[in-house]
Amino acid sequence: MAANGFSEEVVIAGFGGQGIMLAGKLLAQTAMKAGKEVTYMPSYGAEVRGGTANCMVVIAEREIACPVVGNPDSLIVMNKASLAKFGPRLKKGGLLIMNSSLIDGRPEMDESIEIIALPADELAVELGNKKAANMVALGAYIKKRGRLNIETAADALPETIAERYHKTLPVNTAALNRGAEFASRGS
Repeated sequence: MAANGFSEEVVIAGFGGQGIMLAGKLLAQTAMKAGKEVTYMPSYGAEVRGGTANCMVVIAEREIACPVVGNPDSLIVMNKASLAKFGPRLKKGGLLIMNSSLIDGRPEMDESIEIIALPADELAVELGNKKAANMVALGAYIKKRGRLNIETAADALPETIAERYHKTLPVNTAALNRGAEFASRGS
């Protein structure tokens, strides 16, 4: 938290094809709808699909001076390589949402870090679309942090997802809710 009001720096990371950029865009769009200041900065690996992908989102009450996130307050990682790369940068007292479908065991981290081991892939498959794992993870983050709400995120989906994919709106909304339910159980 910044001295001049609420500020949250988030890194979302995984491999290309996991919907990392979409999750970051939706988080940014949700924060804008909630009246927050926002920056969104995507970063793609050279290979794109299958390569590394991450994005940085900064959400604040006041103007944001820099979109670059060195040490995030929260980290959403969808695979082991992303945890290895970004885990050591997570601030003490931070929040780690990790896709336990692809990350085995509990990572060695500072004890002040809250870890949510979320089986995002399995939960998405239960909903009928494995590609919705990104929305499951985002829903868990939104619920756990409590600064934004799932309804606003669901409302932001149609303007975030390309129109040709609007048929996926129901499953993506269900995935956001499923992630929030999982996080509220404290699992």
